Amino acid sequence: MAPRRTTIGILAGIVLGLMVLISLPNREARAQADDKHPIVVLETSKGTITIELDREKAPITVDNFLKYVDAKFYDNLVFHRVIRNFMIQGGGLDDQLREKTEGQRGEIKNESGNGLSNKRGTIAMARKDDPNSATNQFFINVVDNERLDNFRGGYAVFGKVIDGMDVADKIREARTSVQAGMPDVPVEPIVIKTVRKKEKS
Repeated sequence: MAPRRTTIGILAGIVLGLMVLISLPNREARAQADDKHPIVVLETSKGTITIELDREKAPITVDNFLKYVDAKFYDNLVFHRVIRNFMIQGGGLDDQLREKTEGQRGEIKNESGNGLSNKRGTIAMARKDDPNSATNQFFINVVDNERLDNFRGGYAVFGKVIDGMDVADKIREARTSVQAGMPDVPVEPIVIKTVRKKEKS
């Protein structure tokens, strides 16, 4: 014969059930927040840069970037263009300055004018002359570059550095030269070892 459930046991069960129900919306809210502002971590040969993306303001750009991250496309590429009082650009070439085309996705719509400005510490998409020609390359603004917001169609900001701006500043100080016909290339390759999504705690 099964033992009777005591009043204390029943009350404990009710309290536990209520706690679970209360925690569910909080977990859901956190998941939604993570979805709107995912975080990625760039491990570079100069240190770690942590970036919070803004899917609310730049949904196309963030989704495009994260697809490259999930595919590990950026692993072992370099910051190939470094201008001390402007920005640091990477995500397209290896340490031999060869463009990575395998796994490259199509061009995306330019999301400049989304309310995010090219301020120091923001990340934006690099592109060709056509405003809608961005694919995989990105840059981090190391000074305020608001003029890029509307310059020839604008450059779309899609996130900001939340930790490791000192690393970006180390990179901006790199000695550069003309290599393979390109100016502003670091003499010593600055490698993007990995880029990974970070789960928020």
